[in-house]
Amino acid sequence: MESSLKELAGYRLARAREMLSASEGNLEIGQYKTSLNRSYYAVFHAMRSANALKSFDSSKHSGVIAYFTKEYLKTEILDRSLAVIIKESSLCREKSDYDDFYVAGRAEAEEQLKNAKQFVQEVEKYVSSK
Repeated sequence: MESSLKELAGYRLARAREMLSASEGNLEIGQYKTSLNRSYYAVFHAMRSANALKSFDSSKHSGVIAYFTKEYLKTEILDRSLAVIIKESSLCREKSDYDDFYVAGRAEAEEQLKNAKQFVQEVEKYVSSK
């Protein structure tokens, strides 16, 4: 079972990297709202990757975030500063996906992509150490 959890974590990290690539592509062609969305999903899939190691998943984004925060950030297994990336990424995604009049800019999309890359890298280091 432990091997299959590690495989699941690896699969979810691959999805996170795929989302980073998509975010970069959207950024390059000026689709900033979509880039923000993909950056968030890179963070989301990275969280699901770490959560998989503890046999946890949730059908709700809030559940994934709450479990990751409780198990990895509050315990300082991963740096607590990652909580800021989660919060900002989630807020940007919600605004870009649901606020009809929200105008996403290049600088914001670049910042979120940079943060998402950092987040995924930190989770990758942790998952590969298990």
